[in-house]
Amino acid sequence: MFINHDFIYKILEETKNPSNEEIKEVLEKAKKRDGLSYKDIAILLQAEDKNDLEEIYKLAGEIKKDIYGKRVVVFAPLYVSDYCVNNCVYCGYKRDNKFTRRKLTMEEVAEEVRILEQMGHKRLALELGEDPVNAPIDYALECLDTIYKTQNANGEIRRVNVNIAATTVENYKKLNEKGIGTYILFQETYHEDSYNKMHPKSLKGNYEYHLTAFDRAMEAGIDDVGAGVLFGLADPRFEVLGLMMHNAHLEEKYGVGFHTISVPRLQPAKGVTLENYPHLLDDKMFKKVVAILRIAVPFTGLILSTRETPEMRRELLKYGVSQISAGSSTGVGGYKQREEGEEVKQFKTNDERSPIEILKELLDDGYIPSYCTACYRKGRTGDRFMALAKSGNIKYVCEPNAIMTLLEFTLDYGDKELYDKAQEIINTEVENIPREDIKNMTKVSLEKMKNGERDFYL
Repeated sequence: MFINHDFIYKILEETKNPSNEEIKEVLEKAKKRDGLSYKDIAILLQAEDKNDLEEIYKLAGEIKKDIYGKRVVVFAPLYVSDYCVNNCVYCGYKRDNKFTRRKLTMEEVAEEVRILEQMGHKRLALELGEDPVNAPIDYALECLDTIYKTQNANGEIRRVNVNIAATTVENYKKLNEKGIGTYILFQETYHEDSYNKMHPKSLKGNYEYHLTAFDRAMEAGIDDVGAGVLFGLADPRFEVLGLMMHNAHLEEKYGVGFHTISVPRLQPAKGVTLENYPHLLDDKMFKKVVAILRIAVPFTGLILSTRETPEMRRELLKYGVSQISAGSSTGVGGYKQREEGEEVKQFKTNDERSPIEILKELLDDGYIPSYCTACYRKGRTGDRFMALAKSGNIKYVCEPNAIMTLLEFTLDYGDKELYDKAQEIINTEVENIPREDIKNMTKVSLEKMKNGERDFYL
């Protein structure tokens, strides 16, 4: 198996208490963007000195700026079913929790989508529990059809990423045929003993089957996959090295690793307290993990959800995170329930701001909020995306696309304050586009949008 537990233990033991000089050497190596060894990453993970940590944050920030510029991708989750046959000890959907379960009808899915569209969203993450009887693959496929065909005035969902349980090559082919974006699956924990303990008597309890899900997805033609760890289930140092081994396996076998990595921290949920988890991450360790991931996999998107506070999200955007959720509801039918004042959540969230509020803060901090889905629709996925990213040419399309989707949002869903803030940064950043042909094309598209046309992208 490609997650070598003994090797990880050995590396972590060998790199205990690294010297300032060892850390400096790794950071100098990281500046060259030629990749880091597992030992290099372990050395950074075990850095504790305040000055060393500041250097790690500084380099992560420089890498983030160089590769992603000012763009921050914005999305929202859509929970459609809380039926689940698993008994994951950390999850509010676990089988032993007694509550009235539900799955949305297609009419209810469409209603949720219309609400999300009215919030300005163009990109969703489809979420549902594992239940082959009550929420089989056909249900997920029907949800995808409904999401894509549901429109509300100028609102439309242009790309749906999918987070469903590990499944077969045949089922992944069905998802791929529906035109999904990224297939997302969290390993939860790469530590096998912890994994088995956390998933008792569950379909999800097969560590190896879960771990090889991306292999089957890629065999089925899905070339964008998104990984994640639920930090707090096992030693975070082990988890980061596990993520890197998993990524390396996919790169070696399929030519491309993770498109995104999510970094959720364990949160209280129905029937779940945090009392019996010895590996919970404090803020210091969490920030270190995010910064090191940015350094270790510079071209992989890092996703941060509304589990974290506005303050933490704001800080982590500086040196790692490139995608954030906004206005999220984590309950089935939660967007409609929120409108009615009775939202039920899967887990505790800590950023309750609306997308408009979040966008205003992003603009105040100099970012360009992006609702772009162009790469998916242009076929720039998998190794094609990574080739563009690593060559530096991706900036010629990403920044203009971000600018155009920002204007689109402010015209259709923003207030005057947001429009004025956005217009200020748009006017500045358009002039910073390095290629004259793309600059002129972007300016023409912006004017067309002001005259009522929509959906311009490169």
